[in-house]
Amino acid sequence: MNIGIIGTGSIVGKHAQAIAEIDGAELVALYNPKPESAAKAKAQFGLPVFTDLNEFLNVPDLEIVCVCTPSGMHLETGLAAAKAGKHLMIEKPIEINLQRTDELISACSESGVKLAVIFQNRFTEDYKKLKKAVSEGVFGRLLMGNAYVNWFRDSAYYSTSNWKGTLQADGGGALINQGIHTIDLLLDLMGEVKSVFGQVQTTLYPIEGEDLGAAIVNFKNGALGNITSATALYPGYPERIEIFGTEGSAILEAGKLTAWNVKGNTESIKPTENAAGSGASDPTAIGHQLHLEQWRLFVKAIKEDLTPVVDGKTARKSVELIRAIYFSSKEGKLIEFPFSDKT
Repeated sequence: MNIGIIGTGSIVGKHAQAIAEIDGAELVALYNPKPESAAKAKAQFGLPVFTDLNEFLNVPDLEIVCVCTPSGMHLETGLAAAKAGKHLMIEKPIEINLQRTDELISACSESGVKLAVIFQNRFTEDYKKLKKAVSEGVFGRLLMGNAYVNWFRDSAYYSTSNWKGTLQADGGGALINQGIHTIDLLLDLMGEVKSVFGQVQTTLYPIEGEDLGAAIVNFKNGALGNITSATALYPGYPERIEIFGTEGSAILEAGKLTAWNVKGNTESIKPTENAAGSGASDPTAIGHQLHLEQWRLFVKAIKEDLTPVVDGKTARKSVELIRAIYFSSKEGKLIEFPFSDKT
């Protein structure tokens, strides 16, 4: 299957590495409207890099388009690709608000193309073990699920970018950019949200979005949850998920299980070989192996007409929760679900 990538930023290298290791898939072209950036990408990847979107979408036999632009630019290029009949793999978040998210999901449905969103942390062996245990009721009735993304970015992270931390292109700050990966896992484990109360602050850097956020979540199953997400907490600690039930608990840190306690069970934790790595203080400190796993499954979903593991509807849930946290902080009140941006 021939694959093209929209965008030429740092994350594109992970996708290129992953695609190169998939039998029956090939990266054939890239797109960046800026001639200087396109020239650099051509030198780096040795592939055609287009500055005209229509020319890119008309590359012969192009079947899949991967969108790696700033978050608030996913919709426009995604719509063009979907209308051209290309399957879509989009970097997280799917978009920066629910209106733009829903427009993109609808366009893919109307065009009959597959839509998947990159949440590669779902594919560590330890996360899959944790998910299976929760699904099978190993920990009993769920009581609490916590997600902590207490990270740090230095001032250059924002000052050298024209989009990070902006409302228009990033959609906010630490929650929607950094925290969303772990929030996605929390929702996958804990289920649907009933309500949330959140607060965000901009404490360290002169950005439009937040560098500090916290929320208390009420899940429909009766469990409670806590979320923190930041880019201002030096030196930055590995992201962490805690799951507590009536029969036991587990902790997942940077993709590795660090605690596993079930009543009446003496099972020990075995070291994990392929954890995700953590971007706690360096956003590039991750490998490509988990992207590879998600890409393999997406290609399989297209060939066998399956629903992608993280489709548009699934990816929408984390955007809904984060947008509700932002609205809760602005209004100073509890937000009930389902939540609408138009509330």
